[in-house]
Amino acid sequence: MSSTTPPSAPPPASHDHRIPVTILTGFLGAGKTTLLNHLLKQPQMAGAAVLINEFGEVGVDHHLVEQVDESVVLLDSGCICCSVQGDLVKALKGIFMRALRKEIPPVTRVLIETTGLADPVPVVHTVMEEPFIAERYRCDGVITAVDATHAITQLGDNREAVRQVAMADRLLITKCDLADTATLAEVAARIATLNPGAQQVEISHGSIDPDVVFGCGLYDPGAKSPDVAAWLGEERVRHQQARKAALAAPLAWRKSGQPIVAPTAPARHDANVTSYVLTFPEPLNWFAFSDALGLLLQVYGERVLRIKGLLNVAGDPLPRIVQCVQHSIYQPTSLPAWPDQPPYDDRKSRLVFIVRELPRTAVVELFYSIGGVEAEAEPSA
Repeated sequence: MSSTTPPSAPPPASHDHRIPVTILTGFLGAGKTTLLNHLLKQPQMAGAAVLINEFGEVGVDHHLVEQVDESVVLLDSGCICCSVQGDLVKALKGIFMRALRKEIPPVTRVLIETTGLADPVPVVHTVMEEPFIAERYRCDGVITAVDATHAITQLGDNREAVRQVAMADRLLITKCDLADTATLAEVAARIATLNPGAQQVEISHGSIDPDVVFGCGLYDPGAKSPDVAAWLGEERVRHQQARKAALAAPLAWRKSGQPIVAPTAPARHDANVTSYVLTFPEPLNWFAFSDALGLLLQVYGERVLRIKGLLNVAGDPLPRIVQCVQHSIYQPTSLPAWPDQPPYDDRKSRLVFIVRELPRTAVVELFYSIGGVEAEAEPSA
């Protein structure tokens, strides 16, 4: 059964003085940034540090967070469960040491917003078992946002979406205002089969009680399905193997004169999923652009996992936010001002595409042929 009331919080672990870490995950377009914006306005977030991770060449989400200060850190080296995992450790170490040196106010909690493609298993493993981190932080829960309008398809097509639901302490069914009763019931039943022990909470317009997100208690893999403990065990073995290979590398080099290659990290994502950025150097005619975008989603919607970006629309001094998932275009909104940080400080329109088997060239040609809109590829860093 879904519920709109917060679950009763477990008794506080008064003996545990480590900093609680909450992992906010959920598949692409589930509304994590909307939830985060609502949370940042709540008094419970005083003293919180926020780590935002994105998949793609250009970060967008941190520009959409309404309260950006020194406590918000963008992890933009890649997906948090892959290449950026070292950056997660570095960021958590940095936050702790800066607070210790009184360079920033004391940190009372950490909230990690993962990219929609993140497998939460290595993130939880890092917080629970990386020695420096585990001594100073504790995993206080995995909160998974589930898009009521697209969950059934996403869970059927994407391994990451299944893991995000199975790992959760609490499941937030978002966009309930956009889904009918039958769809909500189908989503609730589907995620209950994957994680029957997690409380489901229905969310509309991103409004959420912070007590739903915080205070889950120490993360307990044993309370989840047997798969969760197995996934964490596999992650532990991979880390041990990589560490052994790293320690053996100098000796192997001296004996053979050839470098030793560490075990290859597992492919965490569908190899057919890619990300690219299109830049539109000139201000856009909104109607021509909208026509082209609408046709793009009509033709290729099944291959579009996520589109997000800021647009410079002719006649509008404010950056317009565009977000799409599969065939859906969400109501555009605007930021109060253009970011003064790269890359958007040049006021060029940029869209980040996360797609499956949809070549960049096909998208560029469609925009030009339908809307007369010229796009160029964003140069890789």
